[in-house]
Amino acid sequence: MTRAQAPVLDLAGRQLTLDRPRVMGVLNITPDSFSDGGDFFAPDTALERAQELVAAGADIIDIGGESTRPGAEEVPVEEELHRILPVLGLLATELDVPVSVDTTKPEVMEAAADAGAGMINDVMALRRPGAPEAAAATGLPVCLMHMQGEPRTMQRNPVYDNVVTDVRDFLAERVAVCEAAGIPRQRLVLDPGFGFGKTLAHNYELLGRLDALHALGLPLLAGMSRKSMLGKLVDRPVHERLAAGTAAATIAAWLGARIIRVHDVAATVDAMSVVAAALAPEQIRER
Repeated sequence: MTRAQAPVLDLAGRQLTLDRPRVMGVLNITPDSFSDGGDFFAPDTALERAQELVAAGADIIDIGGESTRPGAEEVPVEEELHRILPVLGLLATELDVPVSVDTTKPEVMEAAADAGAGMINDVMALRRPGAPEAAAATGLPVCLMHMQGEPRTMQRNPVYDNVVTDVRDFLAERVAVCEAAGIPRQRLVLDPGFGFGKTLAHNYELLGRLDALHALGLPLLAGMSRKSMLGKLVDRPVHERLAAGTAAATIAAWLGARIIRVHDVAATVDAMSVVAAALAPEQIRER
């Protein structure tokens, strides 16, 4: 894919060209996320961590004020806003890269856009009442993720006729809803939702057949960093899953994912450089 042909996301005036795999750094503004909950709760600490992620090569930062780990309880709108707005306002002015906001709530989408967010990342694919209309009004790109059930219940007994086609059909339906609400296709990104209402086998079937989602004609985001789909396979705790996560990210990028959402940015940036070189060796400059 040449740069001229590659999709370009306009993130509140900042252009992100998806001519190669781009890295999204994760920054959770929560007390209870599975990997880094409570670590970056204060705005100054969050800014310091975000600056580290950008220095390591992150193309975009994704912040969230509500944990979506299995069993997580819902956070009221007011609390989510209290968590993210001070951090978002700081990051939007201090960083040289755009900031995505991970939220499902229409009120938070609108407030985040006003505070400088460049993208909306919704694990519910705009299924809350009013979410499509709110997202359309922001004018921002939106990532639509597949999830069977909801965080509190999604891992109890996930069942599919065929996980790849079921996920593809769900995402196609959500794209149609977005278009009907006034969100053009060029503002949409799709995420198969690794770990969200899926067994270990479901996750790896999706990963191995990720290219089947290209039929939808939209950029793909993949997020597997530190998740249990890695830990269960290699029998390692959360902070010892870097090698497995980098391998999964590399497979996803090779099969066409253009945004890779991770906690460990530096290693992933190196891996994506190798993927990009293998996909387009004619663009390599000898050193």
